[in-house]
Amino acid sequence: MAVHPPPTTFHSLVAPRASLPFRDRAALGPTPRRRLGAAPRIVLSRSRKRSSSSDGFEPSLRTEHSGAPIGSPARRSSASAIDFLTLCHRLKTTKRKGWINKGIDGPESIADHMYRMALMALIADDLPGLDRERCIKIAIVHDIAEAIVGDITPADGVPKEEKSRREQAALDEMCQVLGGGMRAEEIKELWAEYENNSSLEANLVKDFDKVELILQALEYEMEHGMVLDEFFLSTAGKFQTEIGKSWAAEVLSRRNARLSNGLS
Repeated sequence: MAVHPPPTTFHSLVAPRASLPFRDRAALGPTPRRRLGAAPRIVLSRSRKRSSSSDGFEPSLRTEHSGAPIGSPARRSSASAIDFLTLCHRLKTTKRKGWINKGIDGPESIADHMYRMALMALIADDLPGLDRERCIKIAIVHDIAEAIVGDITPADGVPKEEKSRREQAALDEMCQVLGGGMRAEEIKELWAEYENNSSLEANLVKDFDKVELILQALEYEMEHGMVLDEFFLSTAGKFQTEIGKSWAAEVLSRRNARLSNGLS
């Protein structure tokens, strides 16, 4: 019977490092080691950019992690994005002042409010001519300037024109932090559309703003055993779309059922 040699594999072609004599292993040099969490290593690479050097190559610095040259547009864009997102962190930590004024313990943040509005835009029924994606975007950015100016409420006594001026200035500053460009311009456009109530999408998101307010008020009434009439009175009759009117009616129906049963 013929004896066939074992099949050749990639691993059979490469001798294991440990099987080499000690003197031969030393010739291979030390095994590269990398510490977890170490800072990105800056390495010198050679690009084909023409230079005055004899070999026609020009050295450039890059980080081992990203591969993007230091000071390149990609690195600057990343820095601007992280700066912008760090500024937006304030939206997560700034509590809505209307609830603070009512003594609510641990009230929702500005980001909490905007997030549920974005969910509303996601799950709402279709309306003829409505751009759902644009509604979601408007919901996400409509209070974004409050990262700088904070949550200005009617109780603060700031005129509407002055409130708008402060928020516009804050928005411009945030877009500068982002580095300008198409995304910054889109944020400005979405914010202005909401502020001016100038489209069907803005109409609907304005309604979501009020629905989210009264739904949150109802939830706080249930959690804390209190009556928050002013939030329901301030939004009554101000809904513009059929979806907004229908959802608001559902919230009010649930509240009225609780009140009629002597529950707050």
